[in-house]
Amino acid sequence: MANLQTLATLVGGELQGDPDVNIHQVAPIDQAQQGDITFVANPKYLAQLDKCHASAVLLAPGVAPPEGVNLIICANPYLAFAKILTLLQVPEPPSRGIMTGAVIADSADLAESVTVHPGCVVGERVKIGTGTILYPGVVLYDDVTIGANCLIHANAVVREGCRLHDRVILQPAAIIGSDGFGFAPDGNSYYKIPQVGIVVLEDDVEIGSGSCVDRAALGETRIGRGTKLDNLVQIGHNVKVGEDCILVAQIGVAGSSTIGRHCTFGGQSAVAGHLEIGDNVMIGARGGAANNVASNQVLSGAPLMPHKEWLRSTMVFPKLPEMRKDLKQMKKRLEEIESLLKES
Repeated sequence: MANLQTLATLVGGELQGDPDVNIHQVAPIDQAQQGDITFVANPKYLAQLDKCHASAVLLAPGVAPPEGVNLIICANPYLAFAKILTLLQVPEPPSRGIMTGAVIADSADLAESVTVHPGCVVGERVKIGTGTILYPGVVLYDDVTIGANCLIHANAVVREGCRLHDRVILQPAAIIGSDGFGFAPDGNSYYKIPQVGIVVLEDDVEIGSGSCVDRAALGETRIGRGTKLDNLVQIGHNVKVGEDCILVAQIGVAGSSTIGRHCTFGGQSAVAGHLEIGDNVMIGARGGAANNVASNQVLSGAPLMPHKEWLRSTMVFPKLPEMRKDLKQMKKRLEEIESLLKES
């Protein structure tokens, strides 16, 4: 619980109303009751405020609210919602130490405040920083380094030599450092190329459930600070992803490609191998990069094209059968005219 003045200070907002009103939780606008705070980030929901029973509302500047409502005015209500939700409803897990049923190698170096749940396996020479939590079933191979305040959820695996910096989150069943997909042709068969590099996840990276970040063949695969991978994302060996990128579910990035800073890729999009994607690139869902992409573009489709052109193209696609029929008729008519001209 916190009062409105505390919440306004937390989000850097302007309080309009009673600073001593206590808030217990964040709630959706259509379910909020007394003691709740809600938010309006999309203007289409403003009409619902008339029937809302929340004790306070987060709003953007310039929005006209109903009379008698406690407000926190902030430039980014959605960000403010996230910060308040974290404060009020996300408890900080206590440190529980190494619990019975965890298997820890004698040479592992774990900070005193680390929590290791039953079923975890921690290999030789592993180093784990202050405040990190390993949930049940986590496996850390030999020589892994984990920074401070990381959350490694159930059944995640970090293979040998990989490095996670501070505040990294691995969702359940994320795999860090699996072998890159490398095979040399040998006649009719294939010879496995040893993948002897590592993976580096920088500060504040989050990897979604079931996602795989492959280790490098040589050197490292690196995910930049603040980048977030959704569930079921595949990052190939020796890929470099820049800072503050968002990669949505079912994306595939093939080996040795480089992605710049602050890029956003929609679901099921893909990047072919050995490409360079610039900074501030947005690729729509199911878009496919087959060539290098310059910075500061919004693209969609496969092959990629500017998003506005792709929108116009999608309007044509349903008409293609009819257009094909018209073209056949035009071709037939043209042949008839050419025949008449020859006869004359």
